[in-house]
Amino acid sequence: MTSNRTLSIHQPEDILGYIPHMLGYWPEDSLVAITMQGKVLGATLRVDLPKLDSSKSRSGFADQIRNFLIADEEANGVVLAIYTDAGWADGSVARQAIPLLSALQLSLDEVDLSVRDAWLVGTEYWRSAYCTDPGCCPLPGLPVDRIKNSRLSAELVYRGSSIGPSPRSEHGKPQLARAGVLDPLVLAAESRYGKQILGGWRSEPCLDAVLAVWHHVLKRCEAGYRLDPGTDADILGFLRTTLRVPSWRDAVVVMAAAGMESAKSGAAAFGLFVEDASDTPFNPQELGIQGIAFPAAKVQGGVKPSEDVFTYGDVLLGMQPEMPCWSTLDALQQVLAVLCIDGESGVVPAAALTLQGWISWCKGRGSVAHACLTRAEAAQPGYRLAELLMDLLGQGTICAWARSSDTAWRGFKDTVA
Repeated sequence: MTSNRTLSIHQPEDILGYIPHMLGYWPEDSLVAITMQGKVLGATLRVDLPKLDSSKSRSGFADQIRNFLIADEEANGVVLAIYTDAGWADGSVARQAIPLLSALQLSLDEVDLSVRDAWLVGTEYWRSAYCTDPGCCPLPGLPVDRIKNSRLSAELVYRGSSIGPSPRSEHGKPQLARAGVLDPLVLAAESRYGKQILGGWRSEPCLDAVLAVWHHVLKRCEAGYRLDPGTDADILGFLRTTLRVPSWRDAVVVMAAAGMESAKSGAAAFGLFVEDASDTPFNPQELGIQGIAFPAAKVQGGVKPSEDVFTYGDVLLGMQPEMPCWSTLDALQQVLAVLCIDGESGVVPAAALTLQGWISWCKGRGSVAHACLTRAEAAQPGYRLAELLMDLLGQGTICAWARSSDTAWRGFKDTVA
């Protein structure tokens, strides 16, 4: 989406309809907090709903939420939504939620982030957390269809936004990998290109070829092309081969987020390249790709990078650049989902799922990131990058890009106010 229009909020259903579009799925057993900048919605935070049985534990949890939300330095208010199926049948849902909401309100008031409103949302019903008037908040609540059919939700659907299955559900798996079986032609291409290029994993011309092919594929996918195993078997086999080399894997994701020069200079900084006079680039014409552009600059000779070049560590931690190329990362996520099949084991699916997990973490979608990384570790136990990223999630670290409304990923470009 390229529009910069402001989408107007007219009623609580609009905000609640916005949340699943922002997250990409309908939350379950979750607390969702959205910062407010005046009347404009800011950053969105979703966390698992905790089981807290004491005021001290609720206070500690509330302080953690506050510390995340104050990263939005322009925020002056917060709205909260608790997604739970507990307490609707006997009408106790509000009574169960009030202790946690009170702890949050006390903690947020300390940093001048007033709670503007709070809602409770279940599978069938929703209600205001504070309203006691049966005229506007009848028991057990208002039908959830009023959220799903809200004006803002309908407009977001019209603009191309969609709501997928929860990453907790079995139905969420096809989002992360293709269904079906591995295509024999793709496997044959992977084997053929593996013999051809894997031996040159420390060759600069070989990395140039790898990045050139990935760059070409991602730009095509940004323009709307969708890879198909039936017609793109050679390309899919080649891309799968490149994911077998950790340094190539990292170069691809850094290129997608921060550009070609960062990918090349970072590889050189790690001492990846070994000079070999016999090195010759892989010819993308073997993949049916004509007129492909190779990276122009060689970095072995100590060429000083430009100011827009960033280290692998800064990019992978979401610290640089100021804002990544979200459209290219979206395209990369789509390609990665095509490269492996659901339930496949080995290094290739582990790499594809790990990179999808990293992209989801960058987008602030922690639940999806956790699902990706869990499946990556199942595909290849001990896969190092998946373990490191899982530790990052376990520490509650939020990507710097996701902390600011100016740099955070949005499935659509419109301001919501």
